Amino acid sequence: MAAPASDQLANRGLAKSLLLLAATVAFLVSPIFVDGSGGFDMAAFPVPQNNAPIIPLPYTFSIWGLIYAWLLLHAGFGALYRTTDPDWDRIRGPLTLSLGVGAGWLYAAQHAPILATVMIWIMLLAALRAAFAVATRRDRWLLQAPIMLYAGWLSAAAFVSLGVVLAGYGWLSTGWGAAMILLPLALLFALRIQWLLQRAPEYGAAIVWALVGIFLANLAAGWAIPVLAALGMLLVGLVMVRALP
Repeated sequence: MAAPASDQLANRGLAKSLLLLAATVAFLVSPIFVDGSGGFDMAAFPVPQNNAPIIPLPYTFSIWGLIYAWLLLHAGFGALYRTTDPDWDRIRGPLTLSLGVGAGWLYAAQHAPILATVMIWIMLLAALRAAFAVATRRDRWLLQAPIMLYAGWLSAAAFVSLGVVLAGYGWLSTGWGAAMILLPLALLFALRIQWLLQRAPEYGAAIVWALVGIFLANLAAGWAIPVLAALGMLLVGLVMVRALP
């Protein structure tokens, strides 16, 4: 005799929530298995990218601690209390894909930067798929907030990764040139996503955090990039006001 539909739904929800939890844990512990956790080896590129202008100050990467903890809380709470909730279930597939790919990103960054750049864009697109699947304000601080913050930081990181690789392999003439091209593109991308997400200021908060790091990293090197970063902070902030609940 077939199991009742409710039991099948519960079993499927439990399996998906446990898979997401496993992907989250793998993502969190992946730095332990990599020598150094800073991503690309900037000196190893054909055109070394030490002090690349598009990279924020190192302290800004501390946001990963918050993202890791919040995603783990999200996955654990969902596995315990929201296995059959359709609002939670619809984000599990794309978020699992993003975090599963992310578990291998640090290793790829150290050994295959081009592959790592492709991977981080897959992570971003899957995270945005999850972000746009959030359709409820219930459980906001456990459902919406961690996913939006993660997607926002990935939006910044994906463009940074692309800029470093383009300059590092000589496909753009200099790191400064890469920053001047990729930073405006990143801002347009982030503004569009924040506008479409509407009630999700956490996405924009991650973008602003990255821009603060870029602004401060380039203050002593000229005015162009700091001005771009400051303009980006202003514009993203204005769109975030519209997204406030």
